Amino acid sequence: MSVAVENFVKAVYKNAKRTNDTKPGIIAKELGISNAAATDMAKKLALKDLLHYQKYQKLKLTDKGNKMALNVIRKHRLWESLLFKMFDMSLHDIHREAELLEHQTSDLLANKMSEYLGNPQFDPHGDPIPDENGIITTTDTSITLSKAIEGKTYIISRLMSDDKEFFDFCAQHGLKYGNAIAVSKQFINNKMTQIIVNNNTILLNEDFSTIIYVNEN
Repeated sequence: MSVAVENFVKAVYKNAKRTNDTKPGIIAKELGISNAAATDMAKKLALKDLLHYQKYQKLKLTDKGNKMALNVIRKHRLWESLLFKMFDMSLHDIHREAELLEHQTSDLLANKMSEYLGNPQFDPHGDPIPDENGIITTTDTSITLSKAIEGKTYIISRLMSDDKEFFDFCAQHGLKYGNAIAVSKQFINNKMTQIIVNNNTILLNEDFSTIIYVNEN
């Protein structure tokens, strides 16, 4: 399958999980293509039994399409894990490189990478890594930082972004997967969250607090 096809089914899968909005226009915006191009691709992939297409309706992956998406995601997240471990690259850079490498990786190499890494269940962003059968074996119990309770301590479980500035900010302030943070104040009306990490107090707006996921410590 072409890179464009793999990216399309991956975008449908991720949007279904993230916002449950998979209309062609949303996928077009995600991929930086025109609405017409997205609709045309959806029709072609429906003929290949990769997704279900109905005019003005959300796109839904078939079992075949779902398996393809999870296979690409597995390779992407394994590459992120390997690059992070070997070269200590930034979270933004490992994502960018993995976007290129995921399409050139055989199933054999993906399995060898996983074995070398100790078959990790999560990548450095905290995203779950599907196993070789395309199954995510972990259960996600995390919540967004914006919904965390004042006075409690949490462990960062996921940083859900592709934005370089966000990852640069996180790196500078110790906001990384697995680190502990304390929620000292929720400013409900102003949609801001005050946290303490590494003895430093940080005030985060909603743009950040809704893409940082945590589990109660």
